[in-house]
Amino acid sequence: MATPRLVIVHRRTELQELLDRHATRGQAEFFLRTRGRSISDVQGRHDRIAAALVAVRAAIPAEWRQAEVERADLSRFLLTAEDVIAVVGQDGLVANTAKYLSGQPVIGIDPEPGANPGILVRHSPEAAAALLGRISEAGAPGLACLDLATVTARLDDGQEISALNEVFIGHASHQSARYQLSTPDGRTERQSSSGLIVSTGTGATGWCASIAGDRGGRSLPAPTDPALAWFVREAWPSPITGASLTEGVLVAGESLRITVASDQLVVFGDGMETDRLTASWGQEITVVLGGRPLRLVA
Repeated sequence: MATPRLVIVHRRTELQELLDRHATRGQAEFFLRTRGRSISDVQGRHDRIAAALVAVRAAIPAEWRQAEVERADLSRFLLTAEDVIAVVGQDGLVANTAKYLSGQPVIGIDPEPGANPGILVRHSPEAAAALLGRISEAGAPGLACLDLATVTARLDDGQEISALNEVFIGHASHQSARYQLSTPDGRTERQSSSGLIVSTGTGATGWCASIAGDRGGRSLPAPTDPALAWFVREAWPSPITGASLTEGVLVAGESLRITVASDQLVVFGDGMETDRLTASWGQEITVVLGGRPLRLVA
């Protein structure tokens, strides 16, 4: 068996991005001050994240290989089956990482306990260090993991995109999207709306929860349930478009099909609009339960 590799995923801190933009600390400080903010708060967050990264690096077993990758480079980074993924940052960073994984265990590490919800980043840097030691002794297969459902949207030309929270299908500029919707039970409807979202149980605590709440509090799946909830946003009834098929649930083996009736619709996952698919007139988008759940170390 190949030696495990710990891949540390993180993103640039606000301080680093400010220095990239303003070149010097003094200019960054002036920029923040003109907006009623203090650089000390930004520095504090940077220091906590840096300390968490130092703690995780120090805990890597001596015989393991290691690598680090920033969020912006994930799409170009080659992951292997032997990898263990340590995500250091906010819950959203775990979601951003999930789409590139194929069953590798993920340790979510919260560098700022109390500042994040901690739904996906469940471990402190100290707890994660102890966990790595246990993995080294017992092996990754012995880890207690939660298999979190994912969602996959696939174009009829073979392109696909997966997400941990939700996928959005709609117009690139959030104008009216026109399409034909087909549900698993065979019903169809031409619609004009501000788009659709299809959410997992993990995403049901975010964007999906807001929409479900506005519609009377529909029961939503749990993160480990093999089911998806879908909602059409602001469907517009007209002589040629309807608004009767606006929500539902997909289980394993079922699909929601969207046939594009606009010049273009976009499909993206977990709010990452820059990493998207584009479907043109007549193309079909099929949305299903993802085949690769996220293995989150519990």
